[in-house]
Amino acid sequence: MSSTIQDLVEIVEALPTDVQEQVIAHLREYIADLQDEQRWDASFQRTQSALVAAAQQAKQERLAGKSSPMDYDQL
Repeated sequence: MSSTIQDLVEIVEALPTDVQEQVIAHLREYIADLQDEQRWDASFQRTQSALVAAAQQAKQERLAGKSSPMDYDQL
């Protein structure tokens, strides 16, 4: 166990049990959020070149007059 983790364990252990449970619940939620962000970042990195290509194609089609304004009522 790293010294940072050991420090955290000691801090949490010094708290009353009910507060420990609250801290752990918050940490679990925070870690889950971080993991979600990491998955999103990885997914974005895998698709970024395809997104750029699609944007370039859309721009070319617009310049060539092959596009029309979006009708939001038809969505």
